[in-house]
Amino acid sequence: MITFKNNEYQCSMELTLALIGGKWKALILWHLSDKILRYSELRKILPKVTPKMLTHQLRELEDSGLVKRFIYTQIPPKVEYSLTQAGKSLLPILDTLCKWGQNYADEYENKASNNETHSE
Repeated sequence: MITFKNNEYQCSMELTLALIGGKWKALILWHLSDKILRYSELRKILPKVTPKMLTHQLRELEDSGLVKRFIYTQIPPKVEYSLTQAGKSLLPILDTLCKWGQNYADEYENKASNNETHSE
């Protein structure tokens, strides 16, 4: 049993998925990999995410210590997001997932085109 922020998890995989699982968290982390982005920039990069969901996901990533938010004290307010060291430590894992997805898609396409060739 693993306890993190008063939540109990059966194993480390369950904790990991709680931290970075879901449709948007890994993408947010991936896009912050080599740069600092403002909220509006993240909205442009991820047009399918609703503003409410993006805010929620960013807050969860910040609460988990994977993303840091820097608020400039100016008018109008300016907020920037970047990865913490813990967030940066996920990048090799995300890179592996990205490569796996590309290989899977390539293999699927090859099988599909081979099936079309054999069915003609």
